[in-house]
Amino acid sequence: MQPFYYVLTLTFLFGTPLLIFGMKYLSVAYQARAKAQADEAYRELAQKAATAESQNGASLAAIRTELSQIGERLSAVEKILKAVE
Repeated sequence: MQPFYYVLTLTFLFGTPLLIFGMKYLSVAYQARAKAQADEAYRELAQKAATAESQNGASLAAIRTELSQIGERLSAVEKILKAVE
C-alpha cells in the first residue's frame, strides 16, 4: 500500500468521528440559541399581556364608575317623575 493512500485512509478513519462530534456540537449550540430566543419571545409576550390586562382593569374600573353614576342619576330622575305624578 502506498503511503498516500494509507494516510488518506487514516485521515478518513479519524476524521469521521471528529466531523460527527463537530456537527453534533453545532446542532446543540444552534438548539440552545433557538430556545433562548423562544424564551425571550415568550417573556415579551407575557409582559405585553400583563400590560394589556392592567389597562383593561383600569378601563373596567372607569366603566364601573360611570355606570354607578348613571344609576344614581336614573334613580334621581325616577324620584322626580314619581313626585310629578
